[in-house]
Amino acid sequence: MKVAIVKERREFERRVAASPDTVKRMVGMGLEVVAESGAGQGAQFTDVAFATAGASIVADAATALGDADIVLKVQRPLIGEEAQRDELKYLKRGTVLIGLLQPLRHPAEISAYAGAGIVAFAIELLPRITRAQAMDALSSQANLAGYKAALEAADEFGRAFPMMMTAAGTIKAARVLVMGAGVAGLQAIATARRLGAIVSATDVRAAAKEQVESLGASFITVDEAAARSAETAEGYAREMGEDYQRRQREKIIEALKRTDVVICTALIPGRKAPVLLTEAMVAELAPGSVIVDLAVDAGGNVEGSRLGEVVTTPNGVTIIGHANMPSRIPADASQLYARNLYNFLTLLVDKDGKLKIDTADEIIKATLLTENGAVVNPALASSAVTDAQAAEG
Repeated sequence: MKVAIVKERREFERRVAASPDTVKRMVGMGLEVVAESGAGQGAQFTDVAFATAGASIVADAATALGDADIVLKVQRPLIGEEAQRDELKYLKRGTVLIGLLQPLRHPAEISAYAGAGIVAFAIELLPRITRAQAMDALSSQANLAGYKAALEAADEFGRAFPMMMTAAGTIKAARVLVMGAGVAGLQAIATARRLGAIVSATDVRAAAKEQVESLGASFITVDEAAARSAETAEGYAREMGEDYQRRQREKIIEALKRTDVVICTALIPGRKAPVLLTEAMVAELAPGSVIVDLAVDAGGNVEGSRLGEVVTTPNGVTIIGHANMPSRIPADASQLYARNLYNFLTLLVDKDGKLKIDTADEIIKATLLTENGAVVNPALASSAVTDAQAAEG
């Protein structure tokens, strides 16, 4: 079977879906790997490195995708763009497509996969079970995003993070508030602490308190009783009601008055990101303060953040809205993501290098979107899609 790797063509994307290491592993599974020339350039993986690992290098995406049995992607394929950029048209019926396909946010594209006869898997729908951890691309990428968010904040902040005692006087440590203590938030906490900042954090989930405190940060809670119901069965944060959100805002406003840097990381799968900081709350920060909005790709946690931009508010607060934060560490992000996909691929390829799709496997069942010309994933039932579209609107 032929596995295709192509350049990612969506804006702000520098990652690639395979690494020389995973190419070598796939070849060892008996697969033929074809890579578009320059596919790994943004991640510092050269054509020579891919070729040395066993891949065939071809000139363009059309050649790579034309007779591929499996296509590995980071971002979902371009559809209906200019003729030379439409990636879906190159795929033959029965091709297996694996990537971060954002099915709830883009249900029409999933229908297009079904219409084209594509067998599509959304890697972000993996169940949160032990066996799936090595395939968990959301966690691997969020971990790097949290790390990079702390560095971006430190770079933009006009002062040092650690306390410094010098002959000329003492510099106070920066105070950092992390909003959302999932994978990205916990790594942001750990990184800010390593940089010497005094860190506090907040999360709707009561279970996050122990994790936050284990990293040496203080935990700000609104209502511990309510927080116990704020986590889904899958381990994700649940969107809270208006009363909880109002009380949370009041608590956060108190904290903002003594905060220098805020890192916002709150995401709700398949829905628009919740607003954590209103314009009025941003105005509580002192001039020179910095906010990093890691959820800007999903609508943003901060009023006033702009996708792909760094803006300064009238009161002198800098809001960093870098799109696709993991892509700002493209080599490591690609290395981890490629390994996630390789581990997933081992479930689809038998010892003879043949394709097998076992829908009795809970991982396969959860991630499979389309098969035999139909949308088959229960998460894409009409009610779920309608809710997601309403949230996006």
